Amino acid sequence: MINSLGIKKAPKDTKVVVAMSGGVDSSVVAALMKEGGYNVTGITLKLYDDAKSSKEGRQCCAGQDILDAKRVSEKLDIKHKILFYQKKFKSEVIDSFIDSYVAGETPIPCVQCNQTVKFRDLFKYAKDLNADALVTGHYVSRIQKNGQAYMYRAKDQNRDQSYFLFSTSQEQLDYLRFPLGEIDKSKTRSIAQQLKLNVADKPDSQDICFVPNGDYSSVIKKFRPESFEPGKILDTSGNQIGEHEGIINYTIGQRKGIRISNDKPLYVVNINADNNTIIVGAKEFLEIKEIKLRDLNLLGNKKDFENLINIKVRSTGKLLKAKIAISDRNAKVEILESETGISPGQACVFYTKDEFGDKVLGGGWIHKAYNRNLST
Repeated sequence: MINSLGIKKAPKDTKVVVAMSGGVDSSVVAALMKEGGYNVTGITLKLYDDAKSSKEGRQCCAGQDILDAKRVSEKLDIKHKILFYQKKFKSEVIDSFIDSYVAGETPIPCVQCNQTVKFRDLFKYAKDLNADALVTGHYVSRIQKNGQAYMYRAKDQNRDQSYFLFSTSQEQLDYLRFPLGEIDKSKTRSIAQQLKLNVADKPDSQDICFVPNGDYSSVIKKFRPESFEPGKILDTSGNQIGEHEGIINYTIGQRKGIRISNDKPLYVVNINADNNTIIVGAKEFLEIKEIKLRDLNLLGNKKDFENLINIKVRSTGKLLKAKIAISDRNAKVEILESETGISPGQACVFYTKDEFGDKVLGGGWIHKAYNRNLST
């Protein structure tokens, strides 16, 4: 028999590891697996020690979240383990985040976290437990065709998390399962309430977990205080029109905090870490015509890239038509629609549409963005 996870075993003989963050999504996934008769072990990662909550939302992998995951596991009567990954998280996620910001980029630590401690280290741990699958609460669809697994955008596209999972390898995708990919978030909340889980009304995580107040510069100041080096603010012609207090205080597209008077609103249109300068200009200078990518991860084949495909350059962004030229693990992307404020350090994710929806073809890290109206 083939069970609901697509595995040729009876559910009771199928061992699954559920990644439990302590939030409502992963808790409901654990409950669905338990109700389905699977042999379930919940795993919670402790990633950092400075666990805090804010009035606006909550962050995952904090102390309270670990307790919540444990309480859900007890209610569901499933095994629960905590893995202490603070050192790995510091070296591979937090340090990488800081390095990227210091280099004038806008990093996405959630992708790095999925790429390292979650889908690499937790994947290995689940394999070591001889589990048949690693199951998560991500909103992304997984469809198996002709013996191969493919990733698609979630049914609830307001919650779709495929952008954050572009670096998932084919080996990992074959092993992973995403039960929430075909349901809406409201349905997830409803299931949690019906099961009377203690996290049914828990707010979603909003901030980056180790930046609970959204204050990136304070994190960098804590670990790299020497990074706050003053420098020049230039206009798009290269003339100095002001001074900044460190490039880490700025991101591409930023308008507030420039503190320079001008007839038109000024935006940060480029950051040059090599000479420690910020370039500001009118909004039209934010429009990007081409980007270069590094460290590609491809889930599709070469034929998928022979025609126009869609790309996403930010998690909340729209799909954009583009032409892709791939060379080894690098790519040149020509954007065929208007888009502004694309920053190095972000991800560019590839999609193509078929009868099942928007299929993820992989993606890469933005290394360079070329402004349509800026020569430098």
